[in-house]
Amino acid sequence: MKLLNILIAVIIVTFSSCTKNPDINNTMLDGDVVFDPSTYNPENFLISLSIKNPTAEQKNMPVFIASHGYSATTFEWDQFKEYTNKKKDILVSQVLLKGHGTTYNDFKKSTWKDWKTVITKEYNALKNQGYKNINFIGSSTSCTLALQMIKSGEMNGIKNYFFVDPIIIPSDKLITIVGAIGPMLGYIETNLEDGEQGKWYQFRPQETVNELMKLMEVVRKDLQDGFKLPKNSKLKVYKSTNDPTADAVSAVLIYKGLKMYNGGNVNVDMIDSGTHVMTRLNGLDKVTDNQVKNQQYIFNDVCNIAKALL
Repeated sequence: MKLLNILIAVIIVTFSSCTKNPDINNTMLDGDVVFDPSTYNPENFLISLSIKNPTAEQKNMPVFIASHGYSATTFEWDQFKEYTNKKKDILVSQVLLKGHGTTYNDFKKSTWKDWKTVITKEYNALKNQGYKNINFIGSSTSCTLALQMIKSGEMNGIKNYFFVDPIIIPSDKLITIVGAIGPMLGYIETNLEDGEQGKWYQFRPQETVNELMKLMEVVRKDLQDGFKLPKNSKLKVYKSTNDPTADAVSAVLIYKGLKMYNGGNVNVDMIDSGTHVMTRLNGLDKVTDNQVKNQQYIFNDVCNIAKALL
């Protein structure tokens, strides 16, 4: 109990600038001006809307459902979309998690069960349109959502799951007791770099932090019990070794708790990196050669694996 009180005190000091009513202006994603372009022109982001009557050739192309992390937007996968556009033989659907990309209040009211609905909606639409090589690529919390959907059998026709920096255990252990003091904090403020403004929520309501913790707890228990991928599905994890957001042990839990349908191990690739979501470099103030190398390696690898089925 003494340790818990100390931790609570540390959190209160750490987030001493927090009040229950954040000071929001309309230059922020949190404001009343909606920033995510997919809300205005969804056909520019979703293959199910941009190609309603795919040709036989398009139905056989790899199509990726690209899903971003907690508090982020479709921006997180813009560089992957740009990369695949140059190849012209791969399709990408960038989904916006429900409750994200609009206002602080919309985000505050959303639950993790809400977040995932857009993923299954796009998957079902693509499947019904006849696409045969549907893949999922997710970052951070979207990987956690996908694990829950694998366990519940919501996307059994996915050929490949690609996880970039999945979060099962957060690197910042203080977040694990936000539920105990959330009502006192109201929200957590995060620091964004200039190029990230309007692309991530600056203020994370304690209600959504609690939802994230609930989701991680559900998936952690599922992994402890163990479960399998659907038949004919594969999974590869790309995990930063020094991730400041998602502890590297998250990859270990997935490796131990999730098996291929035949009982074999899933593929985990630990990458020398200190970046969370190694595939997104746009918006960062400084980008190193190593970060670019890691990003391009992952982009090349996932595309080659998806096209290997052709």
